[in-house]
Amino acid sequence: MLILGIESSCDETAAAIYDGARLLSNVVASQKDHIEFGGIVPELASRAHERVIWETVQQALDDAGADAGEIDAIAVTEGPGLMGSLLVGLCFAKGLSVQWNKPVIGVNHIDAHIYAAFIDAKPKLPAIALVVSGGHTQIFHVPSPLNHLLMGNTRDDAAGEAFDKIGKMIGLPYPAGPAIDQLATHGNPGFYDFPRAMMKKGLDFSFSGLKTSVLYFLEKMKPEEKERVLSDHMNDLCASISAAITDVLIYKLQRAIKQAGVKSVIIAGGVSANRMLRRKAAEMAEKQGVELHIPNPEYCTDNAAMIAVTGWFKAQQGLYDDERLKPYARHQWEKYQK
Repeated sequence: MLILGIESSCDETAAAIYDGARLLSNVVASQKDHIEFGGIVPELASRAHERVIWETVQQALDDAGADAGEIDAIAVTEGPGLMGSLLVGLCFAKGLSVQWNKPVIGVNHIDAHIYAAFIDAKPKLPAIALVVSGGHTQIFHVPSPLNHLLMGNTRDDAAGEAFDKIGKMIGLPYPAGPAIDQLATHGNPGFYDFPRAMMKKGLDFSFSGLKTSVLYFLEKMKPEEKERVLSDHMNDLCASISAAITDVLIYKLQRAIKQAGVKSVIIAGGVSANRMLRRKAAEMAEKQGVELHIPNPEYCTDNAAMIAVTGWFKAQQGLYDDERLKPYARHQWEKYQK
């Protein structure tokens, strides 16, 4: 079964082809217009999707050596995400569905991050999945394919959002998460002990307090002292910030593993590319005796490969949609148990 995946939930226009065993193509058109604004501008994002979505899909078909007649189904992100961006991808996919006479499959973006781990590997289920990105930080129990039980959620900022907002405070360009990750590799995580919020309170997360702590840390300094820290100790500061975030993620992950009694773990989403998180996760997995799966960095950020793979899983269960498929900006948590 050949699945075309289309992703347009935020600022990446992407298309991929997956055949159930291997990824045949994966094309991502990244938008650079938002950097000067320090964040995503929804109107710019949706217009950029409109400009490049057809050529992106065509490139994915060409790279896979496939044509429209060989595609069995079209999987597309239905939400959550920016409504304008989602509409572009969804309307385009529904148009192709009519033109090609192929079924369409709506895919939840967060679910798709979990199945990014299946692109290059075959994680065993049941598993615990930590989805950690710029907009989401959740822990799921995944007893079987497409069966996701929510165990923990963020109560305010997501981990990736905290990275980006703190990065802006310390003068790093948007998106700041990758920059902090890079600088942290050369720093001392013990430079400053930032708080680890809700460390021992269930499986929910909170990262807004960390932003406030970094702000107070900078504000209490004299201008010359602050300048010295941001010039001479930027690596150490980034390492300390990364340690505060990743310590919480790993601690909660360990707690979820113990609570669910599983031997398989998936970490996915944009922040799963963070090197400190990957190192700590590997150490934790070895200590706990669990199998760890983290997608290759190219599949951690938004991409269509994860949409195509998730669409393939849904197709195996006959979970198709029709022209009534609609986008949603916010996660429909009522579909998940906790």
